[in-house]
Amino acid sequence: MSAPIGIIGGTALAELAGIEEARRAARVNTPYGRPSGPLIHGRLAGRDVCFIMRHGPEHRIAPHRINYRANIRALADAGCHQVIAASAVGGISQPMRAGRLVIPDQIIDYSWGRAHSFYDDPSDATLDHIDFTTPYAPQLRRQLIQSAASIGLDFAAEGVHAVTQGPRLETAAEVERMARDGCDIVGMTGMPEAALAREAGLFYACCAVVVNAAAGRSDGAPIHAEIRTTIKQGMADIERLLRAVIPTLQG
Repeated sequence: MSAPIGIIGGTALAELAGIEEARRAARVNTPYGRPSGPLIHGRLAGRDVCFIMRHGPEHRIAPHRINYRANIRALADAGCHQVIAASAVGGISQPMRAGRLVIPDQIIDYSWGRAHSFYDDPSDATLDHIDFTTPYAPQLRRQLIQSAASIGLDFAAEGVHAVTQGPRLETAAEVERMARDGCDIVGMTGMPEAALAREAGLFYACCAVVVNAAAGRSDGAPIHAEIRTTIKQGMADIERLLRAVIPTLQG
């Protein structure tokens, strides 16, 4: 029997409408506290999946308040070996226009004060300095890229994902700094989620949808208006991609 595929939904995937035979697991506890919400078990595209809403069922948990350790541990305890995380991001570089999907290959972390590691107990003898040269699982990324191409989605096959603290959006000067650093997209939840998944031994990749031009990059249109016009289609595209890629995943 294949292991369930873990799916983390964010602003870009607030629910997973196409999940079949869904059941909500009782609110679980982990050694790191409770995850953002119940795990939703079901089937999607013929495979077992385990879905969790990163910001909670009513989207009330701010990015810096998310219990990333509990979320990752809950998915690992549910038997997941592979995790696909959906995120809504702002576009920094010119190709990252609103409505486009991005399968990022790198991260620059600008967040602070979050619980960034499972290895934070000095008495824990199992300290491991994970190799984070390639923050997203290469094979899982390749399968996402191949599946996105096969169904004709408008997507970028790589990009540097900047992760900021939130919950406020960035200033134009901050976005300029990120652009100088080589960032292509900016969001608030990609870290420490990706690093924790690596520490937990999970194969993790991100599928981001650009929902707005980052601060100072727009033509003057209100940011929240642009987000409202793109988020629904972005969620639909991510669901299409999930349906295409999940049957291709091994294990």
